[in-house]
Amino acid sequence: MENLLEIIKSDAFLIGIAIFCFIIFLLYIITIIKLSKIKKEYNNFMKKIGQGDNIIDILDKHIEKINKTVTKNEELEKFCLRLDSDIKNCVQKIGIYRYNAYKDTASDLSFTLALLDEKNDGVVLNGIYSREMSNIYAKKITNGNSANNLTEEEKEALKRAMNK
Repeated sequence: MENLLEIIKSDAFLIGIAIFCFIIFLLYIITIIKLSKIKKEYNNFMKKIGQGDNIIDILDKHIEKINKTVTKNEELEKFCLRLDSDIKNCVQKIGIYRYNAYKDTASDLSFTLALLDEKNDGVVLNGIYSREMSNIYAKKITNGNSANNLTEEEKEALKRAMNK
């Protein structure tokens, strides 16, 4: 114990403690300088990104935008599903066949037009042209068939539509 008291009372020990305190003080100054640089870089970064706002506010705004985008995407998905459902009932297949209905006409001005949806439901229009008049007839098509008798021209237009 006496040896310990002699070491503490010695000048070398006091000089050692002074040097240690000086090193600690230098490290403290270096830490303050580094912290000041980091704070300055942080403030510059925040000014560039968020016009001086803090990062939590910026992240909150960004999360809000993401949530709005997710909501919009869900709405668009539902809209697309409705479109997919609706388009099944739209005209998707078209077949046309032109022909000469009467020998006294010069060109193929008569036609048969088949308009079908995805399930081959729709209508066959038959436009017959002659020099005296023109007539258009419509026949309902269900699942690729008609309750009415179809002419060869109407069958050909229907076949062309169903093959698309």
